[in-house]
Amino acid sequence: MPPPHVLAFRGQDRAERRPGTRASGWAHFVFTSLASLAAVTFALSRVERVRLLEALVVPATFLFANLVEYLVHRGPMHRRKKLLAILYERHTLRHHRYFTHEAMACDTAADFSIVLFPPVMLLVVLGGVALPVALLLFAVATPNTGWLFVATAMSYFLTYEWLHFAYHLPEGSRVTRSPLVRALRKRHTLHHDLGRMAHENFNITFPLCDWLFGTLGRPKIDDRGGRREARVARDDDARPSTRGDTHA
Repeated sequence: MPPPHVLAFRGQDRAERRPGTRASGWAHFVFTSLASLAAVTFALSRVERVRLLEALVVPATFLFANLVEYLVHRGPMHRRKKLLAILYERHTLRHHRYFTHEAMACDTAADFSIVLFPPVMLLVVLGGVALPVALLLFAVATPNTGWLFVATAMSYFLTYEWLHFAYHLPEGSRVTRSPLVRALRKRHTLHHDLGRMAHENFNITFPLCDWLFGTLGRPKIDDRGGRREARVARDDDARPSTRGDTHA
């Protein structure tokens, strides 16, 4: 059972949602999945006779995406930036109050919108990042490198969405039984401790940049009984304000 303050926030959030935001959570999930898979499939269908040097764009894109995920999450999602305040409001002031380390699971499919990016984010990733970079690669390298970049970038985006979705499913769901998902979910649960969220475990997918930049958080073990303790955050941004608009 979620703590009273979480239940209260969830109730208030549901009551204040604008008309049209109560659409089916499963429809949201299916749209994100199918649209992303369609983009990946189309990009791969354009690839022909890949050479080794061209194939190197795949791991390079993966590492670049992991870095972007880390920097955006550690930066504007947890520290208010004037031009990107909507990210802070949607993530820190809403997502982290809706789900805490004591209450990680969605209650109903209607809660999926608090986990998944809005559908418009697909246009941002595809039209604002993947396609412009692909066009640049078409010009300075080969068409194959451009299409492989699109396929890898969209695959990474979908992996992010699927894993984050899995972390917020009820404990014991079939997908959460996977050893990999279970391990990643534990790290993400630590990130949802309000005292740690602005300091540790910023990678949602694979914690490469958390390891590289020294922000890979682990449970602290109490000498008296193995009890997990959260570190107290010193940054004012670590604790969300109870004032202001909590909607993206």
